[in-house]
Amino acid sequence: MSSPLSLLLQWLSFFLILCQIFYASQADLGTASQYSPPYTPSACFGSDSTQFPSSNFFAAASEGIWDDGAAYGRQYLISCISSVLPKACIPGETIQIKIVDRAQNLTSTPTRQGTTMVLSTAALAAIADSNAPSLNIDFRQV
Repeated sequence: MSSPLSLLLQWLSFFLILCQIFYASQADLGTASQYSPPYTPSACFGSDSTQFPSSNFFAAASEGIWDDGAAYGRQYLISCISSVLPKACIPGETIQIKIVDRAQNLTSTPTRQGTTMVLSTAALAAIADSNAPSLNIDFRQV
């Protein structure tokens, strides 16, 4: 028969593993393309250039995450999972972006229509080869 301490350690181990699995599933999977300047006017902040973070890591939201405009200013952690362009992703690279626009209202044309997010050129280049027309991404709101 197992000692109470041994049972407690087994349950604690099980609980910690379960917590790790749950934490890992907090992120969503989606797709991303990129768009080039001009970035204004935007659906969120018009022609105000102070809307853009100093890192230039920002994006436009698709209808799936737009949430009737509630996406304005939301921040997401994004990493590249894969691309149609082989070896395009920069392994282990994660960036934080800010939603500044609505994808269907962009002034410039994205490299691919219908993606979850349309990233600024700087944001996409930070996680993948900028020649990639689109990416499969992992994203999580922060």
